[in-house]
Amino acid sequence: MRTFTLPGTEITAPNVVLGLMRIQDKSDDEVRTLVRTARDAGIDFFDHADVYGSSTHGCERRFAEAMRLTPSEREQITLQTKTGIRHPGPYFDFSAEHIVESVEESLAALGTDYLDILLLHRPDALVEPEEVADAFDRLHEAGKVRSFGVSNHTPRQIDLLKKHVRQPIVANQVQLSITHAPLIAQGVAANMQGLDQSISRDDGLVDHARLHDITLQAWSPFQAGFFDGPFLGSEKYPELNAVLDRLAQQYDVTTTAIAVAWITRHPANMQVVLGTTTPQRVTDSAAGSDLPLTRAEWYEILRAAGYTVP
Repeated sequence: MRTFTLPGTEITAPNVVLGLMRIQDKSDDEVRTLVRTARDAGIDFFDHADVYGSSTHGCERRFAEAMRLTPSEREQITLQTKTGIRHPGPYFDFSAEHIVESVEESLAALGTDYLDILLLHRPDALVEPEEVADAFDRLHEAGKVRSFGVSNHTPRQIDLLKKHVRQPIVANQVQLSITHAPLIAQGVAANMQGLDQSISRDDGLVDHARLHDITLQAWSPFQAGFFDGPFLGSEKYPELNAVLDRLAQQYDVTTTAIAVAWITRHPANMQVVLGTTTPQRVTDSAAGSDLPLTRAEWYEILRAAGYTVP
């Protein structure tokens, strides 16, 4: 497992992360087996959100109930959660009152005194950066949150927050997979008239992250689109799967590992956020952490996914 020091923090982080949004109905043994498999593969970074589960903080609570971490065990892992989405609605709430209240509830649900990282969960159109700054200051000074980030934010939305927020924005969690890669594919085909792929819709998010030491965390790394089902083995992507099958055989790994490796090969030093509850899929994914795809192979995969490489 390849690790790195997460910029803006003292965290030694793996480049593959286990997301726990689907554990609500899993037994204690199933949760423990999933987490143990991740730890055995070198994954000690776990991603939550207050809205994951059948009720608010449901998956956070299920994790704590199953794991029953001792203080020393808690120190050995990185816990990240998110806040800002409210139900019924949904609607977004980045008010200082809600951020602080949600974190207090997450701490209680997770059975911990602190969060390693707190992310703002999708942008709030009604955001008042001063409110976010106030909440972050209070949580940081109380030792309840060590680092802060965002998810699905554009560069300008991040810059707006940074005008008032004193702490570094250390992460931006964004959707990214081989077949859902506009963040990357646009730059490859920049300045090509009449090509939809060349249109910038994110204001250079990847380059902005690299310039400002913000770690991109890729969620839904196996989804074809926005929850359209996986592309691995899908009849909709025969050319792509043929390439993935060949490379998997060449590197003696699964196609899951190749899909992860396509993301981890990018020099932005991204983290891949897994959403699976299948232990074998975690093991297979971890094999792509440091798999050395060549430039030719990386671009071949991009072309096979249907993107234009001029």
